[in-house]
Amino acid sequence: MLHDMQKTIIVIPCYNEGERLPSEQLNNFFKNSGDISCLLVNDGSVDSTGQIIDELSANNENIRAFHLNKNSGKAEAVRQGINAAMEYSPAYVGYWDADMATPLDAIPLFLSHFDKGDFFAVTGCRLSRLGAKVIRKPIRHYLGRIFATVVSNLLKIQVYDTQCGAKIFEAGLAEKIFARPFKTKWLFDVELYKRIVDFYGAEKTSVSIYELPLESWVDVGGSKLKFSTMLKVPFQLIKIFMSNRD
Repeated sequence: MLHDMQKTIIVIPCYNEGERLPSEQLNNFFKNSGDISCLLVNDGSVDSTGQIIDELSANNENIRAFHLNKNSGKAEAVRQGINAAMEYSPAYVGYWDADMATPLDAIPLFLSHFDKGDFFAVTGCRLSRLGAKVIRKPIRHYLGRIFATVVSNLLKIQVYDTQCGAKIFEAGLAEKIFARPFKTKWLFDVELYKRIVDFYGAEKTSVSIYELPLESWVDVGGSKLKFSTMLKVPFQLIKIFMSNRD
C-alpha cells in the first residue's frame, strides 16, 4: 500500500536566515508539492526571518509558520517543530536544513523508499561518487569519515552519515524519539540514532533505516557551526553515550 503523501510534513528550522532563506524555491516547491507540506520554525530570530516565513505561510497553503519566543538552538527547534507537526496527524514527518544543501525536489524520492522496504526512516547520505553532485569541503569530508566511524562503533550499526540535515521518519517513530529534549545542541542526530537503537536494538535498526545516497548536495556558505563547537564533539559524545537509556 502506498504511503499517504498528504500527511507528510517537513520541518525546516530557521535562525537569522533572512538573507539566505530561499523563499522563491520554498514557495515554488510547496505550491506544486501535491500533498507534502512544510513547517518553518522561527528559532527566536532577531532579523527578518519571522516576517519572511509569515509571508510565505500567508501565500502558500502548504507552508505553515511556527515561532519560538527565544533562540533555543537547532536541536530544540527541530524537536519542537516535529512535535508541532504531529498535531496535524501526519503519516510521515522529517526535517530539512534551511540552506537547501539537499534540494527540496529530493523529498519525493525519500518518500518512495518507504514503499520499497520495511523502513521506518529514510535519511540522506552525502556519498561522493561518479554521477552525483556532492560537493563538500575536503576537511569536513575527512573529519566526517572519522566521526562516522567512531559513531558507528559506539552505536554498533554501520551508518555512513549521521549528520546530513535531511531525514524523514514514520510518525510513530518520530513521536518516540522526539519526545524528550536532547542533551546536545549539535549532535542531536546522533542522539536520534541512539534512541532508535535503545528502542529497537542494533539489529532491527540496521535493517529499518535506509540511507539514501544523495544525487546533489552542495556545502552552502554561512554555516553557524564554529570550530570551537567542533572541539567539543568528543565531550558531547561522552555525554550522549554515558547517559542512561532514554
